[in-house]
Amino acid sequence: MENKENNRVRPTRLAKKRAAEAIASQQQPLKKMRNRVVLGELQNVQNYSNVKTHVKEFVKASKKGAKVRKIYEKKKNEEFENPQMCAAYASEIYDYLRQMENQEKRRPLPDYLEKVQKDVSPSMRGILVDWLVEVAEEYKLLPDTLHLTISYVDRFLSMNVVERQKLQLLGVSSMLIASKYEEISPPKVKDFCYITDNTYKKKEVVKMEADVLKAFKFEMGSPNIKTFLRGFTRIAQENDETPNLQLEFLGCYLAELSLLDYSCVGFLPSLVAASVIFLSKYTLQPKLHPWNSKLQCYLGYKPADLKECVQIIHELQLRKRGSSLVAVREKYNQHKFKCVSTLSAPMNIPDSVFEDVKPQ
Repeated sequence: MENKENNRVRPTRLAKKRAAEAIASQQQPLKKMRNRVVLGELQNVQNYSNVKTHVKEFVKASKKGAKVRKIYEKKKNEEFENPQMCAAYASEIYDYLRQMENQEKRRPLPDYLEKVQKDVSPSMRGILVDWLVEVAEEYKLLPDTLHLTISYVDRFLSMNVVERQKLQLLGVSSMLIASKYEEISPPKVKDFCYITDNTYKKKEVVKMEADVLKAFKFEMGSPNIKTFLRGFTRIAQENDETPNLQLEFLGCYLAELSLLDYSCVGFLPSLVAASVIFLSKYTLQPKLHPWNSKLQCYLGYKPADLKECVQIIHELQLRKRGSSLVAVREKYNQHKFKCVSTLSAPMNIPDSVFEDVKPQ
């Protein structure tokens, strides 16, 4: 009886031993699997792992390894980990936006007040824009919504004659459309009626909204100054260790000032955005040249291309133009915008800064 039981025990022990050996042989593959990551964690950049390896080797070999590592980590965090930056195809997006802004159907006529309108003047347009800035502040709308609104107003006025009594109606209807396009929770029709002191009824606002949509054939997407300014500001600060909020807010301030002046309607949004960066940099550091070959390469404009637009915005900054329009200046006189509207603007911009920059 005991022999039989011993014989039964031996095969069981052998089986356990074989199982242990099988498990030990599979441990190495299991370790390899632990190094894998889910697809969602992979970066959307080709050969990213190879680039990372090369950079690490360079950092170890460099005498300034700590500085290089810091710059590398900063770029990796900003460009690779932030999906909104679209670093892998940013240049293609920029090229597409530049093509879109040149399309005739998305551009207002530079002289529509002279050729199309009979009852609207540049000063009336400026007053409307100034008031729309206040409306955007009242309802806490995005800057993109404001810029898109002004774009709709200029484009519609380039196509249709509007009486001065209907100009404010066009403004609120355009802002209603822009809010639906940009905002998560846009104001309602009754809100825009209320902001006009109920000068217009809901039916009138909706009717004008329909007229604008039909005039543009429901193609409401269009690059504006803010579209380009966001990317241009990042490029202008590429060598800065920390973001320059003063440069960013000053750029936004000058961009909204440009909306007030009818003379800026004829410039492409990308050119106005580049001019804003040029003037912002010169305002903050007048002893340094505001442009360089890198900005010229990425933004696609030489200093001479920006001269006319920079001079107009500079006059707005000095209050030589639109001095009676105060909404934008009061908006950027707040501490959350670092009171950039109170910064001392350079009295003169020498012609030398508009000369071609030397390659670096």
